[in-house]
Parts: sequence; structure tokens; C-alpha cells
Amino acid sequence: MPAKKTTETQTQAHSIDVQTETCAPEKTTGPDDFKSLGISTNAHVTPVWVIGTYDKAGRADAMTAAWAGVANSAPASIFVAIRPGRYTYENIMERREFTVCIPSEEYAKHADYLGIESGRETDKFAAAGLTPVRAGKTNAPYVKEFPMYLACKLKDRMNLGSHFVIIGEIMDVCVQEKMLDADGKVDLEKMKPLVYAPDSMKYFGVGDEIGRAFNIGKEFKKQKSDD
Repeated sequence: MPAKKTTETQTQAHSIDVQTETCAPEKTTGPDDFKSLGISTNAHVTPVWVIGTYDKAGRADAMTAAWAGVANSAPASIFVAIRPGRYTYENIMERREFTVCIPSEEYAKHADYLGIESGRETDKFAAAGLTPVRAGKTNAPYVKEFPMYLACKLKDRMNLGSHFVIIGEIMDVCVQEKMLDADGKVDLEKMKPLVYAPDSMKYFGVGDEIGRAFNIGKEFKKQKSDD
């Protein structure tokens, strides 16, 4: 079904005029010098997300993405950057709904495969031995074997050059019950999600818990008040 013109107007690419000033880099000395890696995408680490869509014919497809994250709190939204030539991009523009599926460590090979094969010619779900299931709140498939998914609808998009940034409003978040702790929160030690290192192009686990957010840093706030 072709997209409605009124909806398309809401998702036109934005442009912002930005003035930049080029300065010579400041030279530093000492034992803790930083080494410049130049302009790159080496922002460590990135998530490993699998974007689930239906194509025009209603066939389920999935693509692995790493340039992604939380975009907004109210309404709850995520972003994912996708090249416009990707089949997933076409599917999102056609259907305007998608899922964000989060694989666990045991499905690292599956997630990697979904990022190196094109869905135009291949049924990637069948090839990887994965099961597509229609999400309850959106007309998009999630991966049954993965422990968590977010159901999203297209909210906006922005052309940044090589990629379009897709903004998805979160309609629902679903997780396997066995991945929850006693308080009903997602237990990362149980779920074991993947992260991605852009420069080495390797997958890693999330590691051990370090401490509670908005809590472990309070000691510095106390020192400041004492001063």
C-alpha cells in the first residue's frame, strides 16, 4: 500500500545550518597522551539490534544495526541509522512500522548473519533457523528466539548523508519472563545482550554490574557540599 501524502510530509528530511570553525589541534604532553584516530565512527560501544520488518508482499525480514539508541523519553522513542539502499529501509518506508529485537550472546552468529545477507533475494529467517512472529502492537515481525523486542512505528526520519536516521515511537516493550529479576526489571546477567566494537568489528558481552545509576556518584556530591 503506498504511503499517504500527509504522513510522508511528517517524515521529510530536516536540514540545519551549522557554522564550524577549524582550529589547529592542541598539542598535549605527558604520560597520559591521547592518540588521535581521526574522524571515524569509533564510538564505543554500540548496541546490536535486529530490525524486523514486513516487505510489500508481507514477507518477514530482519537486519542487524549498530548505529542506534534511545532518542526521547516522552513519547518514548528510539533511533536507528539505516542506509537508504537497504531493504529494511524500503520496508519501513512502505509499512511505517518495525521492531527492534535484542539478541542474546547465544545468538551472536544469527545476529551477524542477519547483517551480512540481503533480504531481497533470501528468506533470512528461514536461512538462520529463526522464527518470525507478528508483534501485537505493530504490523512487524519480531524474532521469537531473542529475549526482548520493542514494537515501533515510524515517527520521523532525517537524512545525514550515508544513512537516514529513523525515529521510531515505542508502542510496546516485550521481554521473556525468565529474563526478569524479582522486581520485574530486565536482568542483564540473565539476558546477556550483545554489544559491538566498531573499530575491531567484534562482538562482546556486557560484563559485570558496576553499580547503581544516580547513586554511585553521590559521594562526589557529598564532598562538594562538605567543601
